[in-house]
Amino acid sequence: MNAASHPVIETTRLVKDFGRTRALDGLELRVAAGEVHGFLGPNGAGKSTTLRVLLGLIRPTSGMARVFGFDPWADPARTHRDMAYVPGDVSLWPNLSGGEVIDLLTGLRGGADEGLRRDLIEQFEFDPRRKSRTYSKGNRQKAALIAAFARPARLYLLDEPSAGLDPVMDSVFRRQIQRVRRDGATVLLSSHILSEVEQLCDRVTIIRSGTAVETGTMAELRHLKRTHFRVIGLAEPARLAALPGAHAVSIDGAAAEFDADPADLGAVLAGIAEPGLSGLTVAPPSLESLFLSHYSDGSGSEVK
Repeated sequence: MNAASHPVIETTRLVKDFGRTRALDGLELRVAAGEVHGFLGPNGAGKSTTLRVLLGLIRPTSGMARVFGFDPWADPARTHRDMAYVPGDVSLWPNLSGGEVIDLLTGLRGGADEGLRRDLIEQFEFDPRRKSRTYSKGNRQKAALIAAFARPARLYLLDEPSAGLDPVMDSVFRRQIQRVRRDGATVLLSSHILSEVEQLCDRVTIIRSGTAVETGTMAELRHLKRTHFRVIGLAEPARLAALPGAHAVSIDGAAAEFDADPADLGAVLAGIAEPGLSGLTVAPPSLESLFLSHYSDGSGSEVK
């Protein structure tokens, strides 16, 4: 196996305990070179702890973590050289201007690409002359994002990176992810914003209580979930209950809703085809439905 085929990020049976609290419980994570990998889970699932291990900021209790093939705790200089990081809660030096903060952060990696820096400041509508203590959460986030994207990196570790951004600035952020992906970079995007992950990511890992519970490409994960149908105008909507492949049938007057497995879609469509139909809505399986299936019990209530 040549070096290029090794994963950029690899963890095996990764465990991290904080006293009696187990933040990571045997986490298995693989991120291939050149992919945008979504790292999904609610607050407290272990996402930020994983990123801190990968950054070499904390030492695992047991298990293995590798970045570019190196141990980030034992060899942080080699792993940080080609890595850009945006934390979930950005704190800046209050007496430095935004521009000085960007220069300080990019200087740690060898300095900014001046053309990129100018373009990013303009696109994010960021005022680099103001003191950092005057910035809102959104502007602190912009400063960290500009610093991360203003010098090319092989790996971007992004922890809830669009938190605090308005929809216009969020679209700027998404364009930057697409740009670095085109340049061949690898991105680990930690998020709980499902629509963001669906739009940007090639593969996804869902983490629950410090353990990866699902991983795969977006197509593979969608294939695991049922498509949702809403039908209006069936002559006898009650017959859906007996239709092979229809699940969780509910009827409200002239409207009927149900779910269908991917293998049954053809039979279901044939079964609902009739002249009196006045409405048909088909919703493809979403990452949200998969995500919630790991965080809820059979009644739909969230599991703590």
